[in-house]
Amino acid sequence: MPVNILLTFLIGSALGWVLVKVLRTPQHLHGLVIGCCAAGNLGNLLLIIIPAVCEENDSPFGDSSTCSTNGEAYASLSMAIGAVFIWTYVYNIVRAYGIRSTGSTINRTNSANGGEIVTESSLEESLLSKDIETDHSHDTPQPIDSIENDEKVDLLFSSSMHGTNFSASSCTRVPMRKKIKQQLKIWAERMNLKMMFAPSTIATIVGLAIGATSPLRKLLIGDSAPLRVIDTSTSMIGDASIPAMTLIVGANLLKGLQRSEVGLGIIIGVQVVRYIAMPLLGILVVKAAVHFGLVGSDSLYQFVLLLQYALPTAMSMGTITQLFEVGERDCSVIMLWNYAVAALALTLWSTYYLWSVS
Repeated sequence: MPVNILLTFLIGSALGWVLVKVLRTPQHLHGLVIGCCAAGNLGNLLLIIIPAVCEENDSPFGDSSTCSTNGEAYASLSMAIGAVFIWTYVYNIVRAYGIRSTGSTINRTNSANGGEIVTESSLEESLLSKDIETDHSHDTPQPIDSIENDEKVDLLFSSSMHGTNFSASSCTRVPMRKKIKQQLKIWAERMNLKMMFAPSTIATIVGLAIGATSPLRKLLIGDSAPLRVIDTSTSMIGDASIPAMTLIVGANLLKGLQRSEVGLGIIIGVQVVRYIAMPLLGILVVKAAVHFGLVGSDSLYQFVLLLQYALPTAMSMGTITQLFEVGERDCSVIMLWNYAVAALALTLWSTYYLWSVS
């Protein structure tokens, strides 16, 4: 399942990239379109669809109780893994295109920095100056006069290319180790590693740890668990996430309907990717996995794997666009049509998947 979910993100982002190139989408909307094609709602809808299918009298998945228990486990695992990929993979896609479209700026969301906006070039200069100051405190600077002729020519040529004036008294060489350290710092700033441990990611880690540890599971999960109130309370809070996210999308939609840069071609293109191209490719992927023995004969498990390719865009996309203030209104318009079409498309694909696995 983790591999299948990763493939949904990779295939969706690849199709989204093709879509923005074909439609010549505005630069600042590239991350939004690719993210909407890549990020699927892998949790909430599965938790609604699977129990409903299991309760049917002619369900192909056998006993309704066993089907519901296994189905909720598959859906919960799908939601957990999907949340990790959204806040690591899709988040950085939107962030990267947002940086590119705003003149190569990096938004430091850390409150300790006071929301300061810096350019990549100024970030590199500040990191480089810190490294040079560190060298000055430990090593003796090497004047340009002491550098070999070939190295001096290279250094002066490099300075002229970057518009920097070096003097014989102030020029120092930067060791390769410092350059590597500087680049690692820049990449850490670009990726914003702190967001990889968003609340949903932390909750996933904690949930998997509890589920995999028998003493903790018996303590928290089940009708006879001593601390079952924690599980019940957490579940009640989680149930409120769906209407809360819907309110956020609806609030953004009011502004999006008034003024949006999303054209009809982009709206139709995203729907084609999510409800035609992705499900068809998903059938090929899952059937190939079954053919080569990578997936067992459990029909319910195959149904969940297939359904992961036919789901609408994750509502977390609205939150991500709000964080970077890039395409908030446009995202709401795309989400409106995405979930409107899902009512029909998801019904048709679910019916076909049930027929194919039964």
